[in-house]
Amino acid sequence: MKSLFLKIFLSFWLAQALIVALVVIATVVFRPQTESPFWEFIKEHTAQQLVSAYEAGGPSSLNRQIDQLNKTFRFQAYLFDDQGKELAGRTPPAWARRLSQGQEPQSLLMQRFSSRRFVTHDVTLDDGHRYLMVAEVPPRPWLPLLRQKPPITGFTILALAVLVSGIVCYFLGRYLTSDVRRLRAATQQLAAGDLSARADAPRGRRRDEIAQLVRDFNTMAGRLQDLVNAQSRLLNDISHELRSPLARLNVALGLAWQRTGTEAHSVLERIETEATRLNELIGRLLTLARLEGGEDGVQRAPIALDELVRDVAKDADFEAQSRQCRVRCVIQDETNVLGSPSLLHSAVENVVRNAMRHTREGTEVEIQLVRESSAGRDEAVVRVSDHGPGVPQESLDKLFRPFYRLDDARGRQTGGVGLGLAITERAVRLHGGTVRASNRPEGGLMVEIRLPLEVEIQSEVTPAPEGTPVRTV
Repeated sequence: MKSLFLKIFLSFWLAQALIVALVVIATVVFRPQTESPFWEFIKEHTAQQLVSAYEAGGPSSLNRQIDQLNKTFRFQAYLFDDQGKELAGRTPPAWARRLSQGQEPQSLLMQRFSSRRFVTHDVTLDDGHRYLMVAEVPPRPWLPLLRQKPPITGFTILALAVLVSGIVCYFLGRYLTSDVRRLRAATQQLAAGDLSARADAPRGRRRDEIAQLVRDFNTMAGRLQDLVNAQSRLLNDISHELRSPLARLNVALGLAWQRTGTEAHSVLERIETEATRLNELIGRLLTLARLEGGEDGVQRAPIALDELVRDVAKDADFEAQSRQCRVRCVIQDETNVLGSPSLLHSAVENVVRNAMRHTREGTEVEIQLVRESSAGRDEAVVRVSDHGPGVPQESLDKLFRPFYRLDDARGRQTGGVGLGLAITERAVRLHGGTVRASNRPEGGLMVEIRLPLEVEIQSEVTPAPEGTPVRTV
């Protein structure tokens, strides 16, 4: 069966058919039969037998007759006189007492869903004595299922119908949603950056809409992975190819410095400045391409993050003096993480330099390092805050995209090309952390870096061998 529509339609149809069939059977089985002339004859004959037994032999003879009826037909009967006294000397149940008083034996709801049926019949003798027989009617003898003790009631039938429909719908739901659950898990992995995530192929030879959706998703994920890998390779190849002509340009620039006079020095200085910027840009592109590939090429090792942050703050504070601003570092907790010292240094430094470029003159950039617990694990949290104009709310999530700038004029003024924060985001994600930006209520931007502590990932990453130098600058 290829169509998901047919599967849903036929399954629900089957469930509803079973319910209707059970309801019809219950209605037919438990329909009262007091309208039948034959049944009226049975009631009258039984009442006459009980009255005759009592008139002939008293309570003892009546008891024997009642026991005989109960043994033969499962007919539980009681005989009352016109004063409401039970003549066999037995203690009648509540339903019999209510019937003898002209009341209903049970509620209307119980009567509708119960297989128990009660009858009464008056017998008046010639001498004026009046007797009342009340009895519980046995289930129909031609349905063996209903002769069980206790007999199956309407409530049981209704519960059975609900159970059957529930079982059918349960397996239907599991069958229809199993592939959807696997598809959702693969989608979450893909959204988290795992481009190799694929949904498990549908079991058997399913060719319905969900199976086709799973196959289409896997095709899409494979195509997306190929495109991203191709983009990373292109970026990496272009960066490498640019290095050679740039190196020759630097050699030619050096020769030009030696062969030209002082009147050309300003032009050569401009060329040298642009060549330096181009060299830095290529270096950042190579770093970004390496991070996009998911590998940093450096053996990971334990890092004292508090020392690393202090070093970054010290260098940044020295450079910030040219803009009449300061960089202040607040270390609340000593924290150790596991990773690449150079990458983490670059990640923190890029955020701090970005804050220095945009904070107002005469203000300070604050770097805060604390230890917090989030989602059941301990994390090192680095917060970098500035006193700049902030970022529009709709642009906060775009800050970590490569080459993204709020406007070209701002990029030219600050000298940024939109790669620093992108490198930070990839480096932090490579270390199992997260980074996000938010506007401060008092003004300015705050970038928050969260990294798992060394104790949280010690079992997942193999530390560097002893003797491996660790750079924390």
